[in-house]
Amino acid sequence: MEDDAGICEDLAQVISEAGDLICVCTCRNARAALHKIPKCVPDIVIMDIQLPDISGIKCTAKLKQLMPNAQILMFTVRNDEEQIFKALEAGASGYLLKGAGPAEVLRALREIAAGGAPMTGMVSRKVVQSFYKPVQVGDPSERLTPREQEVLRFLVEGCLSKEVAERLYIDIGTVNFHLKQIYQKMHVRSRTEAVIKYLKHHRSR
Repeated sequence: MEDDAGICEDLAQVISEAGDLICVCTCRNARAALHKIPKCVPDIVIMDIQLPDISGIKCTAKLKQLMPNAQILMFTVRNDEEQIFKALEAGASGYLLKGAGPAEVLRALREIAAGGAPMTGMVSRKVVQSFYKPVQVGDPSERLTPREQEVLRFLVEGCLSKEVAERLYIDIGTVNFHLKQIYQKMHVRSRTEAVIKYLKHHRSR
């Protein structure tokens, strides 16, 4: 969903021409989105933060209540840390800046569909920088082993399990074992929840 008619039409065209993706609907404001999108049941929603009625972040939170399994990709000009973390906390699975070209948009959509969390390079760097701050008492990741900390770092960067395995020179089965341990120790159920819980702790310091 996008309040700029030109950008909205361009996104719909890029998706329609991709071959392996389908644009099921477009919306220009949050009210229309909350009415139309749940009926279309899309796997992925592209969400602008600046909408004419309520913010895209609030709309994301409402959509996630209605469609818990929907993956939401923020597509915006806003790259400040506060907005990034609020979007992730609301349930966004990725964060892309509007300077991204068609190829990058399609790559992000396919990455989300594969279970990843794509982010524009500038956004990713802000997230990674927050990860490297010293661990303090109450840090939800402090009980993790050094290897589990490494895996979590790659989750924060938006890496898929396959990419984590390649970077650490281990097989996917081992990555999945570490993920299970991370979820158990951090009391979460998914990689997105693990990343959000970690980032929320560091943002509140």
